[in-house]
Amino acid sequence: MSIDRSLKIASGLTSHRNVLKRAERIAKLKKAERFDPEQDTPTGLPKVANRKVTTGKKVKKKGPEEAVEGAAES
Repeated sequence: MSIDRSLKIASGLTSHRNVLKRAERIAKLKKAERFDPEQDTPTGLPKVANRKVTTGKKVKKKGPEEAVEGAAES
């Protein structure tokens, strides 16, 4: 039997968003030092790229045969 769609875990439901909310855009611009709250207005903000960061693949651990060979060489 499968799980109903409404019962899926919350972390599985989140996905990458290309469009940021105004507060998120301002935070990114402040971090890049492109927004000054005293001089700039929150309307008419410049575009902010929101790229999905991909992580590298996991490194495979040595198998038992390779581990024995590595220990014999040392």
